[in-house]
Amino acid sequence: MIDAQAIFGLQFILSLLVIALLAKWVLAPWLASQSQREALFWLTVPHAFRHIGMVFLVPGVLAQPLPDDFAIPAAYGDLLAGVLALLALVLLRGGSKGAIGAVWLFNVVGTVDLLNALRHVDVAPDFGAAWYIPTFLVPLLLVTHFMIFARLLKRVANPENPTTE
Repeated sequence: MIDAQAIFGLQFILSLLVIALLAKWVLAPWLASQSQREALFWLTVPHAFRHIGMVFLVPGVLAQPLPDDFAIPAAYGDLLAGVLALLALVLLRGGSKGAIGAVWLFNVVGTVDLLNALRHVDVAPDFGAAWYIPTFLVPLLLVTHFMIFARLLKRVANPENPTTE
């Protein structure tokens, strides 16, 4: 018998590892040459697509309906994080003074949403066609959340550093 839970865990961990290594080897060196706003912009872009998480509420996409205590907070949490990410992108691109605050807000809300959803890994066999979301997109989002926090905290630690703007 296939252990879907074990396959899910393996795919999640391997995706997290591959994305983290690519981020370290390729993305981080490139972002280091960018301004704070430009780096935050590109790290935030994947999160603007988090409306995709609303699929957890769509009948027929999933193998069977997900438990409401997972599906509703995950779907609407993703939607909220995606809208906040989109707002942050607009503010970053527009040069708004509130852009960094918007990035902080989106990043905290988005991270809490993902960590809350990860508490429910027991629903893995029910994901059906949405399996790719937690096994590929969530690791990507977790890595970029971490990188955003690192950039934001570096700015707080070095407020006079001109390379952070």
